[in-house]
Amino acid sequence: QVQLVESGGGLVQPGGSLRLSCIVSGSIFNLYAMGWYRQAPGKQRELVAVIGIGGSTWYADSVKGRFTISRDNAKHTVYLQMNSLKPEDTGVYYCNTNTAQESAYWGQGTQVTVSS
Repeated sequence: QVQLVESGGGLVQPGGSLRLSCIVSGSIFNLYAMGWYRQAPGKQRELVAVIGIGGSTWYADSVKGRFTISRDNAKHTVYLQMNSLKPEDTGVYYCNTNTAQESAYWGQGTQVTVSS
């Protein structure tokens, strides 16, 4: 059974940093590339970063150069290091496989608020 537990969000000032964690239970961690998604208020959920099983990465243009995705295979955990945060990074952040559909199982997410 798949479980996704996100943590690490919070309130941070513009220019600040946060590190998000996602513990993945079940077999998907070793079978699929994993991604971080975010959903801003009033907007659709969007994919912002992906890491493959072998460690290759992809980033949305809006976060490239500021966010870093990584994974610890021994701990079944995916991380998102977020630096130089902007108000437009505000939203609920979720992890899932990189091709997850809205109808898939999603964890509770973790709220990130960037505000002065």
